[in-house]
This record gives sequence, structure tokens and C-alpha cells, in this order.
Amino acid sequence: MSAVPVASGAAAISRDPATGELIATHPFISDAELDELLDRSRAGFAAWSAQTPAQRAEALRRMAAILRRDREPLAALATAEMGKVLAESLAEIEKCALQCEWYADHGPQWLRDEPAEVLSGEAYVSFLPLGVVLGVMPWNFPYWQVMRAAVPILLAGNGFLLKPAENIVGTAKLLDAAWREAGLPDGTFIGANLNREQTSKAIADDRIAAVTLTGSVAAGRSIAAQAGQVLKKVVLELGGSDPFIVLADADLEKAVAAAVTSRFQNAGQVCIAGKRIIVEDAIHDRFVALFSEQVKALTVGDGRDPANRLGPIARQDLLDQLHAQVQASVAAGAQLLVGGHQLDRPGSFYAQTVLAGVAPGMQAFDEETFGPVAPIIRARDADHAVELANQSQFGLSGNLWSGDHARAAQLARRLQTGGVFINGFSVSDPRVPIGGIKNSGFGRELSHFGIREFVNAQTVWFDRA
Repeated sequence: MSAVPVASGAAAISRDPATGELIATHPFISDAELDELLDRSRAGFAAWSAQTPAQRAEALRRMAAILRRDREPLAALATAEMGKVLAESLAEIEKCALQCEWYADHGPQWLRDEPAEVLSGEAYVSFLPLGVVLGVMPWNFPYWQVMRAAVPILLAGNGFLLKPAENIVGTAKLLDAAWREAGLPDGTFIGANLNREQTSKAIADDRIAAVTLTGSVAAGRSIAAQAGQVLKKVVLELGGSDPFIVLADADLEKAVAAAVTSRFQNAGQVCIAGKRIIVEDAIHDRFVALFSEQVKALTVGDGRDPANRLGPIARQDLLDQLHAQVQASVAAGAQLLVGGHQLDRPGSFYAQTVLAGVAPGMQAFDEETFGPVAPIIRARDADHAVELANQSQFGLSGNLWSGDHARAAQLARRLQTGGVFINGFSVSDPRVPIGGIKNSGFGRELSHFGIREFVNAQTVWFDRA
């Protein structure tokens, strides 16, 4: 994933990536305002943590209702600020509402005291909130990325201080207002437009208990180093270059359709998208032909037009970076089959792109391509496909297509990723954890794993002796 932009100037600038027009200028808060905000966060946490998990769950249900009520303006701003097609923005809002309801239904049970067997006496483990968690969040899913982190953190009784990417400050403000309307005490959830220096100050401040970040490897290293200096818990969900393996016994047509969806949803700006499509030799050429045909048919344009499947890249600098990766890969021997250029129109639109003949050593293989670019790699057989999949600095998610489920399950255990999706493509869902290994980060979000990342597992032991 591209770095979470954290500017150090006077303001964050939001531009419509479909037109280049200015949407808003959001001044960064002052240092005095940061100090007041941290006091509010601490007070909000004190009030919120005093509520029971069942009471907090009711606030989540109210939040779900607010999101659905306001889905049209919420989705419209996401499309304006980062460019995704409106249908995807609307689906993102609904996903956030469903997550709130799922955690309201299931989350409180994971916060109950858990009995433990001990040699003498009685014991249990309590799961207590840590304090205020700083969330440094990216722009590609302006609502879901924030809610994915915040909902379990809040349900556990923590506060949440959101530092959004600078191009989506408007959506952060809408979330702030929605959580307040849902009944959270003042300061429990705050969206704050912090600059780089203020983000560092917040990490070091005693009023912040822990940090969660979704962003680039560079951003993760920086945040983790700063948090480590003050011994604060960190969860990192960083970049991914997920393998999408298609074996010779796969349902080819279904695999092609899934690969197109996985690679090009959200204009290719998805952490867990299938970014390296690894196809077994026996079906490679047929796959490439079918895949390229479907990719060519994708329509690119303003996300507000329902006829378009792909919107623009979120920022021009990200497009330039992506194009440089494509050019470098072609220069290293990759074959450009589709696209490979910026579209000649206003806005930051990049043509849907297919590269064949991609191999280790090329940027399209070794690096994360965060945009509508599909590198295709030929594998000799299943073992070679797994070898290629693991030949990566990343380990976020993976996809494996095969008609033999037992064999696929065995191969999945050999993939060095936080998740494996067999005969499907990677998704995030509150019922299962998401997170990575290697340079994709550490820690988990969602499921009961996510709700227990930011708690104090406190042992209480009554000794009869």
C-alpha cells in the first residue's frame, strides 16, 4: 500500500481525482488544540470505559442505523475525495453497518471474564481496555479501514483518535459526527487533522495508550519505531503483493472472472487484491487471452457515472509512481498486453493494464503495484507456483484456484500469508481475522482476535490456601 500521506505544511488539500478540482482545504490543528484534544480523548475514554460491553454494543447498533440513513452523502464524499465508483462507496457504507451489527451481536461475549484452572483456589482472566488508541489510517477505503480498526477497539472500551490521510479529511469529519450522534461520550472518537510532527507528539504522549496503522512498509517502520521508544502496543497492516494462483485443474472461466474483480476493484487500490497472478503452464496462454479480453472491456471514468467500472487513481503522484513501475518492468522484459499509460483526459486516470512474462527481479513482481495493473507470471507446476508466491517481501493474503480441494488445502499451508482464499478472492469480513506476516505487518484486526489486540488480559487469582 502507498504511504499514508502525512503533510507538514499548513493544511491538508483535498482534490477530486476525477477532475483535479479543489474540494476543500483542511488546516492542521495547532499544538495547543492537540493538547486540548488529548485531554478530551482521555476524558471520553474514562466515561466510555465505565459503560458495560452491552451498553457499548447498543451504540454500535445506533451507528449502523446512522450509516444506513446517511449512506448517500457519505458515499458521495468518498467518491469525490478518493475517486472510487459510487456503487463501491455505497457498498463500503453497508459493510461498515454490517460490521457494527455483527460486533454488537458477538463482541460482548469475548469481553467476559474467562475462568482459568489453577493449582489451588480460583482464577479468571478479565479483558480490560488500555486507553486511547491512535489510528493512523489510509485513503483507499475512507470508511471501512477506519471502522475495521475502530469498532472492536471501541467495543473493548478504548477511545479512538483518528489521524486520516490528508486527502480524505472530509470523510473523517463525517465519521466523527456520526459516532457522536450514536451516543459516544464526547472525546471517545475524534477525527483529528494532525500533521507529521503532531502525529509523533501524540504517539509519545502518555494520554495515548497504543497505535494502529494501515499503510506502507515505510510508514509502519516509522510508527513502530516511535511507539517502541515509549513501549506502546502497535498493530500494523502494511503493504501486500498477494499471489493469485491458478492451477491447471481450476475452473478457468470462474478463475478469470475472479481475478479481474480482485485486481481491478477500487481501481486496483486494495491491500488484499490479487496483485501477482501466477498461472500454471498448462493453462497459462488460455488464461492470459481470456483475462486480457475481459480487462479490455472494463470502462474507466468518473466514479459518479454508473456506466464506469474503474474510477481514477486517488492522487497524481500515486499514478506517476505506478506508471514508473510499469515502465521499469517492461524495460526488464515484461510484455505489455493491455494499457500501460495515463488516459488523456482531466483527472488521474490510468488505463487498465496487463503485463505478461513477469518474473522475479521486475518491479511488478518485487513491489506492490497499487493501481489497475495486473502482472501475470507463468509457473511450471503447483510447487513452482507456491515457490513464486512465497518469493516476496510481503505476506498479507493469497488466493489459490484448484479443482482438488484436499490438495488446495495442503498447498495453502505452505503459503506464507496471513490468509488464503481457495476458489475465491481475498476479502475482509468481521467473522475472520485479517493481517499479515513479513513486511505486511503484524497483529490482527476483526473477529475475536481484533477485539483482544488492545486489551489488558488481567489475571485475577483467589487462593484458598
